[in-house]
Amino acid sequence: MAYSTLAEPSSAHAPADRSPDRAPTDEASGSEFAPLLRTVRGQGLLERRIGWYVRGITVNALILAALVAAVLAVGDTWWTLLLAVPLAVFFARTAFIGHDAGHSQISGSRTTARVIGLVHGNLLLGMSAAWWNDKHNRHHANPNHLEKDPDVKPDVLVFARDHAEGRAGVKGWLTRNQAWLFFPLCLLEGLNLKVSGFRDLRRQAPRERLVEGTLLVTHLAAYATLLLTAMSPGKAIAFALLHQALFGLHLGMAFAPNHKGMEMPDGTGERWGHLRRQVLTSRNIRGSALTDWFLGGLNYQIEHHLFPSMPRPHLRLAQPMVRDHCRTVGIPYTETGVIDSYRQALRHLREVGEPLRVE
Repeated sequence: MAYSTLAEPSSAHAPADRSPDRAPTDEASGSEFAPLLRTVRGQGLLERRIGWYVRGITVNALILAALVAAVLAVGDTWWTLLLAVPLAVFFARTAFIGHDAGHSQISGSRTTARVIGLVHGNLLLGMSAAWWNDKHNRHHANPNHLEKDPDVKPDVLVFARDHAEGRAGVKGWLTRNQAWLFFPLCLLEGLNLKVSGFRDLRRQAPRERLVEGTLLVTHLAAYATLLLTAMSPGKAIAFALLHQALFGLHLGMAFAPNHKGMEMPDGTGERWGHLRRQVLTSRNIRGSALTDWFLGGLNYQIEHHLFPSMPRPHLRLAQPMVRDHCRTVGIPYTETGVIDSYRQALRHLREVGEPLRVE
């Protein structure tokens, strides 16, 4: 999964011939990937873990309900703002569930997956599931591709030197300083996700627009009602700003290390098969079970990109097979620690903006 900080929604759709939320078949995957796919499938790692997800969704819902009750119980005091921290953390857990639903990790039924996505995205987060899935599927089909991946499209941030050329004024200043600005900008991402979802309603078909829009408005109304019932308008605004800022920062911390600073194909070089296209553009993050939990399993970014429909708890089990296979076929398998992953991503942002600093 990639993260497009403050990116605009796009009207383009995923390729019609293959949905990127599913791993290619043996025939379509190419000679390098086919043996790995057979091994992973033979180990049962592509089979869904419905019970695991049911427990996770239930626990997450109970914790969110408890946090809502706590906000109401603590009431009109500045101490209530402390609850914005755990609420942001579990909003991120909610986003991870919506992400997994969009990849058909939770259910093979399109209807069930859509309902889970709508509940966890639109209703609970105020973020359009249709917008996210459209953009995210195009990212998975062509990760880090300068022309096809919406997550590296030049916008507030720029991820390639060619895209940095000629930027002036405010955009030029942002590009020159984007390494320093990245995490501060992530504080705005919680709000950006909501705005992008509403803007994307124009792209959607009338029936989809009605469902998505109704749930987005319901979320905003419920969120405002909760805060204004519990506290004064001033405290409510402060709580909302803190909560959304921390939520955006958490997502930025989870998604920033995954692709930034990795290979960025532009369509002019050698045509890569599925294995190289996904492995060479992705980076894994080493860590403990706490790392897996905090990053929503996205620290296994290589495995996730190779097998998008693989259930989250199976990613760590597939990692040794993927690493060994990459070693066998001579493909670099990039894995680093959490801090170093941020360092590499920020170094890349700084290098992209370097030409503008020396002009």
